[in-house]
Amino acid sequence: MSDNDRNDASDKRAEAGESRLRKELPQEVAATPSKASDAPTVKAAVDEEREPTVTGRQRLVQGLWPPRVTRAQLIVALLLFGLGFGLAVQVASTSDNDGALRGARQEDLVRILDELDDRTQRLEDEKQGLDDQRTELENSSDQAEEARKQTVEKERQLGILAGTVAAQGPGITLTVEDTKGTVKADMLLDAIQELRAAGAEAIQVNGVRVVAGTFLADEDGGGVSVDGNKIDTPYRFKVIGKPQDLEPALNIPGGVVQTLEKEQATVTVERAAKIVVDALRAAKRPDYARSSSE
Repeated sequence: MSDNDRNDASDKRAEAGESRLRKELPQEVAATPSKASDAPTVKAAVDEEREPTVTGRQRLVQGLWPPRVTRAQLIVALLLFGLGFGLAVQVASTSDNDGALRGARQEDLVRILDELDDRTQRLEDEKQGLDDQRTELENSSDQAEEARKQTVEKERQLGILAGTVAAQGPGITLTVEDTKGTVKADMLLDAIQELRAAGAEAIQVNGVRVVAGTFLADEDGGGVSVDGNKIDTPYRFKVIGKPQDLEPALNIPGGVVQTLEKEQATVTVERAAKIVVDALRAAKRPDYARSSSE
């Protein structure tokens, strides 16, 4: 066989193989030109592919940083931190104590219990002592308040007797009309003494308060003075006391009323449910007398 024949046979085999391959491979689909309406869609898809894609982790980082913390959140965080720290310290301390007690000997445990009992007893004694002190202070306060009230009441009573405090209460009014000028100071002084003996607690004569040291005197040219203050007729006595005792004391036979009427004076005695004695005397310190407690 010549070379040409061999070449022809090779060419035929190559063509047969190519034909067989074309039959086995699917036919190529011709590309159809895209429509004009699909151009924007294609362009948008291309733009989306060009934009950078943000992952979930990147979004989480962007949400957490930079931190945006309000004042209230900061305060709550500090409080929670302090609470957690305190709990941690307490737990650690309790753990240490429990560990120490677990490792202690029986004698040590008994000694610790005895110390706790002694401490409890001391605290109870201290509490009882404090309760006793409080009770004593309360009683002292009550006694002091009661003493203060009694002191105020006593001062008021002494002020009435001394004429430094106004007084009011039931009593009588004694009026003496001396048109003849025959009533003398000693007659009015007898009336005051009789009223005091009958229980008079406060006496006022024509605006002058009668006290323990009160004196009466006859004035030149007629009239009477009380503690240096000249008073004019009619002489009006305002007396606080029990009316049932004061009026009979003045009207006894040969008493004040009859004596004044013999001097041609007109005497009137009237009871009253309320007599006001408001004439006051200035408080005067004694020149020589002093309290025995000073």
